[in-house]
Amino acid sequence: MKKVLVLFSLLLLVSVFALGATYRIGLSLSTLNNPFFVTLRDGALDMAGKLGVEVIVADAQDNPAKQLSDIEDFIQQRLDLIIINPTDSDAIVTAVEEANDAGIPVITVDRASNGGKVVCHIASDNVAGGRMAGEFVAKLLGGKGKVVELEGIVGTSAARDRGKGFEEAIAKYPGIKLVAKQTANFNRAEGLIVMENILQAHPDIDAVFAQNDEMALGAIEAIKAAGLLGKIYVVGFDAIDDAVEAVKKGEMAATIAQQPYKMGELAVLKAFEYLTTGSIYIPVDLKLVVNE
Repeated sequence: MKKVLVLFSLLLLVSVFALGATYRIGLSLSTLNNPFFVTLRDGALDMAGKLGVEVIVADAQDNPAKQLSDIEDFIQQRLDLIIINPTDSDAIVTAVEEANDAGIPVITVDRASNGGKVVCHIASDNVAGGRMAGEFVAKLLGGKGKVVELEGIVGTSAARDRGKGFEEAIAKYPGIKLVAKQTANFNRAEGLIVMENILQAHPDIDAVFAQNDEMALGAIEAIKAAGLLGKIYVVGFDAIDDAVEAVKKGEMAATIAQQPYKMGELAVLKAFEYLTTGSIYIPVDLKLVVNE
């Protein structure tokens, strides 16, 4: 599959250079204060370099108002396409609709928009990832125990979908009780504070599912400070470097791996493809059927 995508992109590159065309693409990220989105940006910029297109990056700093302003600036610059990683799936709708009105195509990445026209959405299956985390926690606990969920930014599709998958999974185990669910906004410092407060009310919990690794790492610091390291399982989401290291050290039980670099690469590749051909090509694996 990777060879097919590379070959396809090279063919597109040859055709565009033959026409003498260049594209300017806006990349609006929810935050660059999270290693996950830094890696996503790097993948996007590296693919842009391979394709000979310009990608202009804007950091919304987890502020929906700033993200709207950034995208309006992209629209004023008459960029060819805008890739958006929304801070909030509802709040971003206005920005998407403004781009639609200006005739600028939009691609969303990692988090979806709850409105407006988007030509392509690139993301992991967050429901499946949440479900994977829930099943793993249930296995660790033998189907019985008290668990806590640290929620991401309320209103984002990632938070909604990861929570849905996790809660669906643990709901199959009557012996598992979700005793607390609080938002820490995908932020490590907030994860620490929220976890400290939860431990005051529920010092006897058995496991924590954090909807991203930044919150999970903050939770681990609170657990350490309470002298409970090794007594509470922590599962994160994203597999950022610090989380993988925490898993290796035995501080974190697991993290659900995504591929942010590939997301960034794919977002720019699909943007380039759409601008070049007016369509999005999504290959589906073939299957050989034979008489057994």
